[in-house]
Amino acid sequence: MRKDFGKKSWLYPMPVLIVAAYDDTGVPNVMNAAWGGIFTDETIGICLSEGHKTTKNIRATGAFTVSMATVDTVTACDYVGLVSGNKEPDKFAKAGFSAVKSQFVNAPIINELPMTLECELLSYDEESNHLVGRIVNISAEESILTDGKIDIAKLRPITYDPIGHNYFELGAKVGNAFGDGKKLK
Repeated sequence: MRKDFGKKSWLYPMPVLIVAAYDDTGVPNVMNAAWGGIFTDETIGICLSEGHKTTKNIRATGAFTVSMATVDTVTACDYVGLVSGNKEPDKFAKAGFSAVKSQFVNAPIINELPMTLECELLSYDEESNHLVGRIVNISAEESILTDGKIDIAKLRPITYDPIGHNYFELGAKVGNAFGDGKKLK
């Protein structure tokens, strides 16, 4: 038997996306965004209210970065979701973050987050608050690579539980994509 919950924004896993952009003076700002993901092969879609400082910065500069929150950065990543950059000018530094400028877009790469999507803004819809960005580059620290590829076990990304309001580390490998289903052919 099933229980109906009505319309909710529940989906598993829900990535914990850390979105960063520079303001007009080159100061980085950052926020935590749970409602987003890959939109097409080369784009990412994120629901960001236009009142966020980071959203304003993205619209002004036309660029942003998206990093995955990790087990090692839970506290800092949660903090940037609790505090508004409109009210706390030192939010980025108080989170313990430092940045370098992307070589591909005018946006900060957060040194403490080991994987980053570097994006240029394609569109922002004020009615739905949907932002779409083209992924120009993905960069990753060598410490999370195995055989030259990003290793999820080393990255240790977290997922957001929208029902219980908790963060969880992604679990163990359970199968082989594009392989296990061949057993049924």
